[in-house]
Amino acid sequence: MDKRWYQLADILVNHSTRVARGERVMIAMHEVETLPLARATYESVIKAGGYPQVQFLSETLRHSLLKYGSDEQLSWVPEIEAYGMEWADVYIGLRGAHNLAELADIPTEKLTLNQRAMGKVSTMRWEKTRWTLVRVPNEAFAMQADTDEETITDMFFDACLLDWPAVSKDWFRLAGILEQGKEIRITGKGTDLRFSVAGRKWVASDGRINMPDGEIFTSPVTETIDGTIEFEFPGVFGGRLMDNIRFVWDHGKLVSAESSTNQTFLQSVVHSDAGSSLIGEFAIGTNPGVTRFCKDILIDEKIGGTVHIAMGRAYPECGGTNKSSIHWDIVKDTRTEGAIYLDGRKVFENGRFLI
Repeated sequence: MDKRWYQLADILVNHSTRVARGERVMIAMHEVETLPLARATYESVIKAGGYPQVQFLSETLRHSLLKYGSDEQLSWVPEIEAYGMEWADVYIGLRGAHNLAELADIPTEKLTLNQRAMGKVSTMRWEKTRWTLVRVPNEAFAMQADTDEETITDMFFDACLLDWPAVSKDWFRLAGILEQGKEIRITGKGTDLRFSVAGRKWVASDGRINMPDGEIFTSPVTETIDGTIEFEFPGVFGGRLMDNIRFVWDHGKLVSAESSTNQTFLQSVVHSDAGSSLIGEFAIGTNPGVTRFCKDILIDEKIGGTVHIAMGRAYPECGGTNKSSIHWDIVKDTRTEGAIYLDGRKVFENGRFLI
C-alpha cells in the first residue's frame, strides 16, 4: 500500500482531530476506494489509544433510496448515522468520489427532500463531534477533474502533506489582519458584492476541519449583504451541476438567483428554508497545492487564490447567526480577475494577498 496513506492518516488522527486515549472515533468510509485510507486511519486511531468504529456509505446505495423510496423514506433521518454523531467524540469522514451523474435520473423534489434530511445529520456532526472530512481521489474523481488518476492523486497528496505548522502561521497572520476590518467588498467578473463583518471572527483552516485544507473564512452580517456575484466555476450540490450562477441581494434579501443549467434545482436549494437564501460563509482559498478545479467542493474551495461563499448555515465560531439545513459552497475564480477590499483598502488582487 502507498506509504502516503499512512502519512495522511497520522495527520488526520494526531493533527486534524487530535484523538486522545479512550476517545470514540467514527470512521465513515464513503465508497470502496477509501479502504486504504480507512485501514491506515483505523491503525492510527488504535495507536493513539482510541476506539475506532467503521461505517460504510455509498452514493450507489443512496440512489436506490432516492429511486424507489417513498416521501416518508426520503425524509427519514437515518437513526444509526444520527446515533453515531451522539456516540462519537471524533468523526473522520473519508469521502470517495462517485459518478456525478449517479443521481441524474432522480426528480428534483425527491433529491431536495433527502438533502434536507441528510442536512440534519450534518448539523449534528457540527454540533456534537470534533470532525474532519477528506475527499479521497480515485478514477471517477480523475475523470471528473478532466485528468488522469496519477496526476490527481499526486495533487491530492501534495495538498495534504504540507508542513501544516509552517503554512498556517501566515494564514493566522492574515486572519488577524482581516479581523480588524468592518466591511468586505468583492469585485471581479460580473461581481460587486459587499457586506459587513463587524464583530465577526476570521478563522484560518490549518488542516483540522477538511483535508486537504487551506482557507480563511468568516460569516457575514446577513442583513448587510448587498450586490451581485457571478461564478466562473459551476456550483455542485446533490450531484447536480449549475453553470453560470448569478446571485443578487438587495440589503440582505436575495432578489435574483439564476443559472444556465438546473435552474429549477437551484431555486429549490436556495429556498430550502428561511436561511438558505443568505450567505453563511465567505472564504479565501489558500492551499498552494490545490491548482485544478475538480467539481468537488472539499477540494475546490481550497484552490489558492480563489474565493467562495456558502449559502445557508453560518459558522457559530465566527459569530455567524444564520441557520439553515444546507451549507452550500460555491467557488469564484479570482486568480486572473478579482479583488477584495477591506474597509475600502485593496488587500487581495488576482489571487494574491497584498498584506
